[in-house]
Amino acid sequence: MSGRSDDELRTQIDGIVRAAMGSVPVRLDELSAGLGTRRFFRAELDAGAPTSLIVRVEPAEPAALPAGIAPEPSMEPIRDFLERSGLPVPARLAEDTEAGITLLEDLGDESLEAAAVHVQPAQRRALYEQACNLIPRLQRLAPPEPALPAFERRLDAALIASKAVKWIEWAVPALLHRQATPAERQTVMSAFAFIAEIAETAPARLAHRDFKAANLHRRPGARGRPELVMIDVQGAFLAPPEYDLVCLLRDSHMPLPESEVAAHCERVRIELPDSPSPDDFARRFDLLTLARVSKDLSHYLEAARNRDDTRYLAFVPAGLANLRAAAPRAAERDAILIALADHFTSIPADAMTDALGETTCAP
Repeated sequence: MSGRSDDELRTQIDGIVRAAMGSVPVRLDELSAGLGTRRFFRAELDAGAPTSLIVRVEPAEPAALPAGIAPEPSMEPIRDFLERSGLPVPARLAEDTEAGITLLEDLGDESLEAAAVHVQPAQRRALYEQACNLIPRLQRLAPPEPALPAFERRLDAALIASKAVKWIEWAVPALLHRQATPAERQTVMSAFAFIAEIAETAPARLAHRDFKAANLHRRPGARGRPELVMIDVQGAFLAPPEYDLVCLLRDSHMPLPESEVAAHCERVRIELPDSPSPDDFARRFDLLTLARVSKDLSHYLEAARNRDDTRYLAFVPAGLANLRAAAPRAAERDAILIALADHFTSIPADAMTDALGETTCAP
């Protein structure tokens, strides 16, 4: 995989598609990807079915990770396990593991995120209800034999601590135009250690891990009713029952009215295999919001300041609003979080006005 130029990669993709599909790729367009280093292309074919497919290309070198954080497993066999279990995922058409290239079903470009922007509130609620319905189905899945990596990985103290470090080293300098003070560092690290303790005592259920609206695509279904299909499933792991709901309903890209968030949460809560009590659910939902959303914002800010990728800055204000709302609620339940709540609520609402100032974030 290493050392190939774009021309060499395209030639390699052409050969894999021809061999696997018996068709000639007459057009190969690179798709806009997220913040990771994985690349995606859409190949249009000259004949037969399907008429197009998605080419997923693994990076030549894995991303550097904090100490104690294991790299993501490959997409197989979790994709195959989910497919066999009746969960909607893209079909795998072919794979060249040595080249790090997988051919996948083309689901089109309409994600839940894209669709929800253009529909009426009632239609949006229906779409999100369909998405939420996938979460109890995921959590009911039992580990297969032999075990899959997804069932051996979990949201643990090391992973939650890494989110705290990203906030301290990436987000604070970008938002406050200075490095975090020792007191701020201690506040964030102690609070996230507490979040990890609560997560550790929660039931551990299978979670997509990045169950956001952009990772749910619409595939034509029976009688013209599209179904939502989960993409990017390789990160699946064990997490508290509320984790995927936090990813979806506290998504900085798609802020939802609080009444809708509450309605979705209550409907799903009683459908979850563990049926958490309302108090346990609400507590963990807010705690996981603090960990998840702060991590997302840290990545958005780091990408803008260190990589000139400003695509996600527009979503930072909504994320900050989520943190400023969730932190005081969490502090009311657990006094150990009062300092963290003060920290988040002290960040000015207009902190993004000059988020790309002269302060340089740590790498």
